[in-house]
Formats: sequence, C-alpha cells, structure tokens
Amino acid sequence: MLVVGLTGGMASGKSVVSKTLRELGLPIIDADLIARERVRPNEIGYKEIVDHFGEGILNPDQTIHRRRLAKIIFSDYKERERLNSILHSRIVEEIKKRIGDFKEKEEKIVIVDAALLIEAGQLPLVDELIVVTVSPKIQVKRLAQRDHLTEQEARERIATQMPLSEKAKLADYIIDNSSSVKKTIKRTKEVYHKLQLTVSAEKE
Repeated sequence: MLVVGLTGGMASGKSVVSKTLRELGLPIIDADLIARERVRPNEIGYKEIVDHFGEGILNPDQTIHRRRLAKIIFSDYKERERLNSILHSRIVEEIKKRIGDFKEKEEKIVIVDAALLIEAGQLPLVDELIVVTVSPKIQVKRLAQRDHLTEQEARERIATQMPLSEKAKLADYIIDNSSSVKKTIKRTKEVYHKLQLTVSAEKE
C-alpha cells in the first residue's frame, strides 16, 4: 500500500485537493477531523485542554470554541506547544491505526491529510508527499477573509508554520493553488494518475 502525505499551510487550498482525491476514490485520513474527535467532551484530550486553558474556551454546550482557543495559542508560543503536547501523540496514534486498518483492507493508496505533517516530525509515516502551495500574498488575503482577521494577524498565524516554499522542497508532488480552483482540480487529477502509475509499477 502506498501511503501519501498531503500537506500545505493555512488557507493554501489543501481542502480542495483532499476533496478531489476523495471524489476520485482514495481513502482519506484527516488529521484535523481526528483532532476534533479527540477534543469532544468526555475525551481525555478534552479534559486536559479545559484543565489547562480554562472554561473560558468553552461554548454554552461545553464544546470547545475553536476560534477562542486559536486566539490564545497563536499569540503565545508556549501555549501552542502545550496544546500540541496534549494532542499530537493521540492524533499520530490514531493515524497509525487507520493506516493499519486500510492496509488490512488491501487498499492500494491512502492519503494522510495533515497540515502539520512535517512540523510534527511525521514524514516517516508516509511514502510520498504532496504539498499544496500558494503565493504568500494570496495566502494572507485568503486567511484574513476566511477567519475574519486583519492582514497582520493572518501573517502572524501563517508565520507559526513552516514556509510553504520550504515544504515544497520536500515534496514529491507540488500542487499550486494560486490560480483558479479549476486548475487546482486539474493538477490534482494529474497527481492522482501518477500515484496510480506508481502503484502499478511497484506491482510489476
């Protein structure tokens, strides 16, 4: 089975690529969805987060207010590291489990969709890497619009991740999302076909 990492940066357009690959029939292991599962009420991760950050990060229904928590962690490196220390090992453990499950099902290709795949030191989990890139100017603009931030706030949040230009150096495949969604989907389909060829070549 070919395990393919899919990563990018905030507002880079990774979700468009992930959705397209899913529609093409590839199973997706979504690290962000796993993280959301791990911070549901009654989960151990949830309790640790609330104990540390306080009940001020909660919605009235006791779920975590993601934007309120984001505001804290993106303004304080130590708080961001504390959140990572609570969640990363649990997320990685679940990713490994799901990779194993797909292997048992004899899937040919599985995608691990994770924004912090490289930063979290999890490249050894994957055989090949897709990096979704976008120009810095467009990335700032998109993030500011999406999360209702000022451009300065958007730049500061983007700066907490490895630059896309550095991630691209580690990529087996680069998908540039600086243009239209149509072009991004077209390029994603090209990468999909190349992955299929790789699997076919390995069988021979």
